Amino acid sequence: MATGKIRTMEEFSAASGISRPTVSRYFHDPASVRAATRAQIEEALKRLNYRPNLFAVNFNRKHPKTFGMIVPSLTDPFYAELVERVELRALRHGYWTIVLNSHGDRLMETRALQTLMSLRVAGAIVAPLGVRSDGAALHDLGKSLPLLLLDSRLDPRASFVGTDNYQSVSLLVDYLHRTGEPPCYFDMPNVNRNAVDRRRAYVLAMKKWGSEPKIVPPPTQSWAFEAVGFEQANLALEAGALPSRTILCANDRTAFGVMAAATRRGLRVSRDVNADLRVAGHDDHPLSRFATPSLTTVAQDFDHMATLAVDMLISRLKEPKKENSDKIHLLEAKLIMRDSA
Repeated sequence: MATGKIRTMEEFSAASGISRPTVSRYFHDPASVRAATRAQIEEALKRLNYRPNLFAVNFNRKHPKTFGMIVPSLTDPFYAELVERVELRALRHGYWTIVLNSHGDRLMETRALQTLMSLRVAGAIVAPLGVRSDGAALHDLGKSLPLLLLDSRLDPRASFVGTDNYQSVSLLVDYLHRTGEPPCYFDMPNVNRNAVDRRRAYVLAMKKWGSEPKIVPPPTQSWAFEAVGFEQANLALEAGALPSRTILCANDRTAFGVMAAATRRGLRVSRDVNADLRVAGHDDHPLSRFATPSLTTVAQDFDHMATLAVDMLISRLKEPKKENSDKIHLLEAKLIMRDSA
């Protein structure tokens, strides 16, 4: 058979003179065949230029070696950071990750959930859209394979890893009180559980200080947070209705929009006492330290989130009948003090 023309495992078996069951065992687990046979197979792979169909091999495995992952947006560096860390952690356990992007769209997220069920992955890590997610489709996925929710809680029955919003927002409110005027809150669109939790956390933290909560609502329900913050700031500044010169934003991307609107109006954002505004965010978005000015925020622990997510799935796979008693993990954030506040 001509080199480079082999398309199936059966053809490779015939061309190499190695039995089909032995070849199959090798592709499922190279250590399961004798060293001499393994060397013979690997020499034939090079000589015949054969590469197996990894999807087919994985589909036929009793224990698949792939994870599925769904995120709302791969263009958002926050989710890109999580994807990278999940991929690296999974590789250390011998798994590779199939990543699907829901593009902030309910229908595309539902299709992605259905795709993971059809691909026969070992487990799934999903950062759900939130209020627009198809809860029934997500629940069906969780019944068919080990499922872990990341960043935003949706199904209370599913395992979850994310940030403790009450701890993180309280850090910011306390810091801003200690260093200047109490903050008003530029809310994010009500797209997921994080929006609800962070709003409530702000109110509770302000009341603890004896300060009146002042919330500026988002003008639109959109995942385009920079545009939302930009419009929020412009509307408040045009109306002369900015509740405070200190602005705490629900996330860093909203803060980017607020700072852009302020700069366009010639306002200076800084921690300096003579500045026009102080602005703080939430997340420690990868671009936050490169903003002008650099953004004061709280850092979510990307590494810990990814490590816990993958390790919890591995634990479920090793002991599928064991009750997962610690299935909810809320991680603490760290205050990052920069030039904006």
